[in-house]
Amino acid sequence: MSAIGSKDRRDRIVRLATTTGLASVDELSQLFGVTASTIRRDLAKLTSDGRLARTYGGAMALSAHPEASLRQRTGEAFEAKQAIARWAAEQVRPGETLLLDAGSTVGALAHELRTAKDIMVATTGLTTLQALSDVETIHVECLGGTLRPLSQGFVGPLTEAALERMTFDRVFLGTDGISPRHGICEADLRQTRLKELMARRADQVYVLAHAAKLGRRPFHAWTALPEDWTLVTDDAADPHILEELRAQGVTTVVTEPERDPTG
Repeated sequence: MSAIGSKDRRDRIVRLATTTGLASVDELSQLFGVTASTIRRDLAKLTSDGRLARTYGGAMALSAHPEASLRQRTGEAFEAKQAIARWAAEQVRPGETLLLDAGSTVGALAHELRTAKDIMVATTGLTTLQALSDVETIHVECLGGTLRPLSQGFVGPLTEAALERMTFDRVFLGTDGISPRHGICEADLRQTRLKELMARRADQVYVLAHAAKLGRRPFHAWTALPEDWTLVTDDAADPHILEELRAQGVTTVVTEPERDPTG
């Protein structure tokens, strides 16, 4: 039996769906220690009250994680993103060919690369183009296509066609969420297909994601990654999620952001 009443349980279900973007009947049943039929009645009540939207096998918040714009995301977890970007930049060697995704953390990496020499950078992101457009020691290729204003990144068949003509030493991907079970999450299926293709074209695959992205499932479009990819995150990351990823063969790198001691 559940230790909380039905009203409190339903309130918690709404908060959980808002946090993760999706709540399944099986997960909720285990979490609250009640039967699946009890959870289904809860979801039916919450749906009729206009607090959730039903999905196959569960429910999602009506306003579950509308996609934030790149401008909105740039200031989030700023110190963590900088630490992740610094570590990633340190892995790059002269003569390498890199593929950079769109996004704020990968954009931070592009800024760190401004002092690099004798590298080629191909990108789907306007942040990288803006960061490196005036650096004469770096050769930059833009993988054009359809521009998504929210992410400031290119997607679509033209981008995919350009990818098919190139290979890379390293690819650096961003993400909206990471699940040990599903991979990395994005708002748009075009994004997840493109990230999957990007991962296939590189010898080494890195996902740059600050701690809040781990375990987060705000959307329903996923990219499955090769077994030997590397997650680069920060020291606030959930150790249980890190351990689950390591058990799957994922290399995890935990960086330490520079924090204001008076903050």
